[in-house]
Amino acid sequence: MPALAHSEPTDPTSPTDAAPDSAVADFAAINSLRSAVMRLGRRLKHQRVDESLSPTEMSVLGTLARCGSATPGELARKEHVQPPSMTRIVALLESKGLVRLEPHPEDRRQKVVSQTETAEAMLEESRRKRNAWLADLAEGLDEDEWAKLRAAAPVLEKLAHL
Repeated sequence: MPALAHSEPTDPTSPTDAAPDSAVADFAAINSLRSAVMRLGRRLKHQRVDESLSPTEMSVLGTLARCGSATPGELARKEHVQPPSMTRIVALLESKGLVRLEPHPEDRRQKVVSQTETAEAMLEESRRKRNAWLADLAEGLDEDEWAKLRAAAPVLEKLAHL
């Protein structure tokens, strides 16, 4: 990401101050992007198949789907939660039949968490529902807006994984 320009305060009567300085413009763009991504993300989170699962539980299942089996400690790091919190989340998911715990192949003190077929099916249905919701929203865009959104998708994907 380009660095935000930092400028010293200048004389407000100076003619060069008539146009917004790049730091203000960059800040406004970043603020607008943050706000839009957060609002869209919140709305997207509400497009769930199973309302009994929290967004965090859904996120853990998504991480298992993307990254494969993991220890609770690895999941905690990936989800940015404390290990005791992840232990509780995994226990809840296991009680709902969405994950299974198996012995770690090299460290008998640890367990490996894997998603079940039930979780895979639920995630697939959730993706379908969210995709349909986004497609309905996109129908309200004109061709130029849709082209810009398609072009921005890889950049947003990159930001999401940095």
